[in-house]
Amino acid sequence: MFKKIVVAIDGSDISLKALEVALSEARIWNAELHVIYVVETSMFSSIPMDNTWEIIYSLLESEGKEVFQKSKERAAQDGVSLITHLKDGHAGNEIVSLTEELHADLIVIGSRGKTNIDRLLLGSVSEHVVRNSSCTTMVVR
Repeated sequence: MFKKIVVAIDGSDISLKALEVALSEARIWNAELHVIYVVETSMFSSIPMDNTWEIIYSLLESEGKEVFQKSKERAAQDGVSLITHLKDGHAGNEIVSLTEELHADLIVIGSRGKTNIDRLLLGSVSEHVVRNSSCTTMVVR
């Protein structure tokens, strides 16, 4: 049923649960698994473009790469290979865009990310993805 699966991760416990669900679906359907981590640059729009912004971006990018490494190690335990995508911008938009670009048929996403601050300021990423994706979207609690 599913040939390409996109799972959004941010290192939170819920995103790790989403990864587990995506791994299970990938095994069941023998599907291609894509993992996306988005450096949420829209949160930095009020920060001047100086060294501070670069440092924050670099830290978040490093975190994404570390999360990818852990995801690959976890997937290898199940014999699943995965393809990683490091993006920057609005997380919801980037997830939907990647899904459309890949012609994926399933998105797996956690119900909330690391903090609820982005929900207050930007709206829920998972809600944005559910409203704007053109494929099946599974929200993991």
